[in-house]
Amino acid sequence: MAVLRRSFVVLSAASLLGLVRAQPSPVVQERISAAIASAAADPGSVDYTSLVNVFIGTDNYGDVCPGASVPFGMAKFSTDLTGYAPAGYVADPTQMIRGLSPMHDSGTGSSSGTYGNFEIMPLLCPDGFETCTVRLDDRLRYRKNNTDEAYPGYFAQTLDNDIKMEATSTRRAGLERFTFPDGSKPYFTLDLANDLPQSFAGGSLDIDPEKGRITMGGLWGSSFGPGAFHYQAFACYDLLNGGTQKLDEYGVWTGETFGLDFWGDAKGLWQTNLNLSVDLIGDVYQSGALFSYAGEPSEITIRVGISFVSAEQACSNAETEVGGAAFEEIEAASKALWNERLSTITIDFANTEPNVTELLYSSWYRSNLTPNNATHETQGPYANTTHYYFDSLYCSWDTFRTFYPLMALHSPVHYAQIVDNYIDGYLKQGWMPECRANNLPGWTQGGSSGDVIVGHFAMLYHNEAEELGVDLEQLYAAMGQDSTLNPPEWNIWGRQSNVYNQYGYVPFAGLDTKSTGRMTREGSRTLEYAYEDFAIRQVALLLNKTEDVEVYTNKSYFYQNVFDPTVTSDGFTGFSQKRYSNGTFYYTDPIDCSPVDPNPNRECSLQDDNIVGFYESSSWEYSFFAPHDMASVVKMMGGNDTFIARLDHFFNASYFNVGNEPSFNTPIDYLYANAPTRSVDHVHDVVFSYFDITPAGLPGNDDQAAMATVLVWHLLGLYPVPGSSEILVVSPFLPTYTIHNRYLNVSTTVTVKGFDPASVQQYIPEGVAAYVQNVTINGVTSPSRCHFDFYDIFRTGGELIIEVTADKDSVNDCGASLPKSLSTGGFDTVR
Repeated sequence: MAVLRRSFVVLSAASLLGLVRAQPSPVVQERISAAIASAAADPGSVDYTSLVNVFIGTDNYGDVCPGASVPFGMAKFSTDLTGYAPAGYVADPTQMIRGLSPMHDSGTGSSSGTYGNFEIMPLLCPDGFETCTVRLDDRLRYRKNNTDEAYPGYFAQTLDNDIKMEATSTRRAGLERFTFPDGSKPYFTLDLANDLPQSFAGGSLDIDPEKGRITMGGLWGSSFGPGAFHYQAFACYDLLNGGTQKLDEYGVWTGETFGLDFWGDAKGLWQTNLNLSVDLIGDVYQSGALFSYAGEPSEITIRVGISFVSAEQACSNAETEVGGAAFEEIEAASKALWNERLSTITIDFANTEPNVTELLYSSWYRSNLTPNNATHETQGPYANTTHYYFDSLYCSWDTFRTFYPLMALHSPVHYAQIVDNYIDGYLKQGWMPECRANNLPGWTQGGSSGDVIVGHFAMLYHNEAEELGVDLEQLYAAMGQDSTLNPPEWNIWGRQSNVYNQYGYVPFAGLDTKSTGRMTREGSRTLEYAYEDFAIRQVALLLNKTEDVEVYTNKSYFYQNVFDPTVTSDGFTGFSQKRYSNGTFYYTDPIDCSPVDPNPNRECSLQDDNIVGFYESSSWEYSFFAPHDMASVVKMMGGNDTFIARLDHFFNASYFNVGNEPSFNTPIDYLYANAPTRSVDHVHDVVFSYFDITPAGLPGNDDQAAMATVLVWHLLGLYPVPGSSEILVVSPFLPTYTIHNRYLNVSTTVTVKGFDPASVQQYIPEGVAAYVQNVTINGVTSPSRCHFDFYDIFRTGGELIIEVTADKDSVNDCGASLPKSLSTGGFDTVR
């Protein structure tokens, strides 16, 4: 089904029978298995990059880019393949390779793809320059089986004509290395116009044969935003490898599918310039450079720099970040950066299940892959900003739940830089970015989810905010602007706050004379707006803004205004519904847009005919969404017993959509009804039913590592409440682990007392310990086994002991207190 965001239906393994599925590379898996065994034998000298499987999520619509990158790198070198390949690469062996390019996003799920600019393709042209196949459709090649290889900082793939392509990277540059069969003449085509979504809007290319340099740049369209918006990008290809390589022929080419060039592409030997506008009739006007090397060298190394500012800056980035370094030197430097990031969590390799080790570090890797750090690469209103700048915030709605709370455990410096970037959005454009992609505003989904992201940072690091470069007053002003002042166009940032504040919910079919936006998702936007206002309320409490605390406390309860107590589904009563401005509800069947929706063609995303009232989700799913006040949700749904039965039915009836963010919290919600062992069981089911170490090992689009980070939280046995310092306890899949916060200079070790490796499976066998009996923090037993505070352990460091038992019935309650809820006074103080 065509959607703007992602393929909505999460395809299970069973539903994909009969489709071509990529198999895990035996070479890659053997390498990782050997590395895990080595780490178990010698934990003192672990190469953490060797534990990462970058190919997880490159099939089954995971949209993961396995390319060479540094942490949060702007450059991500990977091949681009045909078919559905938003991140460029897919593991599907039936797809063909278009070329190798330096710009990609990972896990963003744009159905039309993103980036893939400046593809280079090595060629064999035995009959010379004029015979080279340069146009996209003509140059396609299959891969050679079982030759795809990659790990953090390195990517390689071999074509079926035995040309091997390799890449390694820095933040804004990298090296490409090509090995040709003996006795062949190396040719290359370098593409100007073909990006993945075919959004070229004009550009130019120049060849400097004396320098052996090709510079190029142009305008391209947004991958997840208005088609009227365009971004600029530039690349610099240095071809001589410090003078060790010599060009032979060079020139430019153009080609159309129809028109003057129908019978072939037009090549201009010795021509050095292309200056092209967008082709206003027909397909993309294909164009690029073609060059060869003298002397039939078997290996060619090309230095590549990219920039969003200019071709000159792209060249400067390559010169300063790569310089004259050899391929192996850049690869080693990239791996060192990744080892520093990945070693922020350390585990007991000998006693952790190998598949858990691989899942953990592969997910941990992806949680440091994006957003892309494009600082000093700004354009438009951000040109020459003095703030940090991150692109591919894709999207805040996807990442506020698990991605940023995980970052908060170990990397406050990076978190602060991204928060500074959000604040700069408010300073430059009036509202914080919501879904910025390709340096352009993208579509809003739930509202201003950036409020929760920056609010969560303030809750945990307000004491260090100034030192980390974050102005809390500016942060609060940015949050308040989102909630109180609607932009003229709330499709791309902010909220439809005027009518929301007027009615206490986003009205369906209501008149709005002050702003423009897609009039859909009224139910889910109300629920999201209320949670965003809770995040603002917490920062107001932190900053002693007493009057604002009262205002935002009231607005935090607005989620209740779309709860219709009369709607019944499957014997359960009370569901969220969209609502007219006169107060009456518009009925939507709560199963609409669920995985078992009887209408498989129903529109559930940003389409104008999404009349369900919820974004990529059903009322069954979204009715559980009020993480700040689940006590009231339990009460509205009939109390603990009914709530538990309702959650059970939610899972049993297949309404749970694991690949969609509003379902992230539902396996955990049993804690709020005092039934924590049910959460343990459901989390185990989720992990083993939907995640694995194959290319199809994600339940759909990774969503800028939203899927990666919810999996990490599950494996750690914890779960966050975004916008607060509350952490919920489930049950770890590891016997022990340590999270290192190098900025605070503290380490927190979580030890599972009574851990039984037999529990690490989908269904916990009877008599196997896995259910939480006690939680002890630095020697003090916690009064609750369901929750604790970030400040209790992750700021101070020390040891958190989670004692587990096999006696499930004896521990199916939280102890002295349930997790916090706003209506029970749980969030009335901040630390």
